[in-house]
Amino acid sequence: MRRLLKRHPIPHAIWQRVTRRMLVLRGLDAVEMAHLREMTTWFLDQKAITGAQGLEVTQSMRVAVAVQACLLILNLGVEYFDGWVEVILYPGAFRVNHAQMDANGLVHDDAAVLSGESWLRGPVILSWDDVARDSYQCQPGHNVVLHEFAHKLDGLNGAANGMPPLRQGMSRVRWAADLSEAYDELCLQVAHGKSTHINSYAATSPAEFFAVLSEYFYTAPDILKKCCPAVHKQLKLFYLQKASR
Repeated sequence: MRRLLKRHPIPHAIWQRVTRRMLVLRGLDAVEMAHLREMTTWFLDQKAITGAQGLEVTQSMRVAVAVQACLLILNLGVEYFDGWVEVILYPGAFRVNHAQMDANGLVHDDAAVLSGESWLRGPVILSWDDVARDSYQCQPGHNVVLHEFAHKLDGLNGAANGMPPLRQGMSRVRWAADLSEAYDELCLQVAHGKSTHINSYAATSPAEFFAVLSEYFYTAPDILKKCCPAVHKQLKLFYLQKASR
C-alpha cells in the first residue's frame, strides 16, 4: 500500500476540495481520514471509473465516488470489493430494460429509469447527477454510492439477499433475526398503506432492505436508531463504526 501511495497519490488539492464538503464524512477523525485516503488510492488504482454517453470523468469525480465507496469498507478490508473491476458513470438517470417472466411463462421487457445499478459480478453503474447531489446536499437516507456498493458487499456470498459475509465474531443467526423482523414489519406497514420513516423502497426485497438501511446508517443514523434499533446495532457491528454514529 505504501508503494501504491507513492506511485499514484491523490493530489492534496483535489482530496481537500472533494472531501471537505462531503457530508457523509463528517465525524471521521484525522486517523480515519488518513486511512480512508489510503483506501481511496487503492480503489482508484484497482477499479476503472469511466463515463458513458459522452460524460467526461474528472479526477475529482473519481475521488468523489471512490471515497464514499471506501467508507463502507473502511474497517472491513479491500477484499470486500473483490470480484469486479469497473464503475460506469452516466451524466444523469439512465434507462434499462430487463426481461421479466410473468406467472404464465410469458417474457416481458420492463423498462426502468435508474440512478444506480449494481451487477453481481459486473460493474457498478451510477448517475453522476445523483452522486453529486447526494454527496454535497443534505439527503437524509439517500446516497446512491453507498446504496449500490452495499449491494456489492451483499453479493460477496454469491447472491444479493441481505446477508453479506459477516466479520468474525458476529452471529449470522442474530443478524438474520434482527433484519428479518425489521424487514417484515416494514413490509407490513407498506402493505397497509401506512407512512414509514424508512424509505418504503427498502420493502422491495431483503437485498434492498440492507442497501437502504446502510444508506440510513451513514446519512441518517438517528432515524435508523429510532425506527430499527436492532438493525442499527447489527450494522454498527458490521461496519465497525464508532458509537457516535
